[in-house]
Amino acid sequence: MIRRGLPLLAGLIAAVAGAAPAQAGEVVIAVTDLRSAKGVIRACMTTRADVFPKCIKDPAAHRTVVSAGGKVEIRFTGVKPGQYAIALLHDENDNGKADRAMGMMPKEGYGFSRDAPVKMAPPKFKDAVFQIGEGSQRVTIKMRYFL
Repeated sequence: MIRRGLPLLAGLIAAVAGAAPAQAGEVVIAVTDLRSAKGVIRACMTTRADVFPKCIKDPAAHRTVVSAGGKVEIRFTGVKPGQYAIALLHDENDNGKADRAMGMMPKEGYGFSRDAPVKMAPPKFKDAVFQIGEGSQRVTIKMRYFL
């Protein structure tokens, strides 16, 4: 009787373990190649392609602002596993927006996950997206300056 019950118990334990919800984790972003320690770094991380890189339109996005001085590391906690893209802005004058020259060219630094290329417009979500699992994950984003 006990021998027949062991496979059933093992199957039940496996089913319960497999049904456990995914654990929220942490994403740590190392920011490199800042041209100055002026202002702040504005960071956002979203799962929504339709709002990237303007994550402010995503109420579920992870967003923060950190000082640009010294070694810059940004930490998002409580991140559920999934596909995300990150956008950074080096807001050197801390005016809350991306300043532009002649209405088009960015005057301040920017950076995207996966070092997504910037051509005549910000990169697409598909170029910046990466998978986040459980636990902690480190990402390095290089700041770029057009002017």
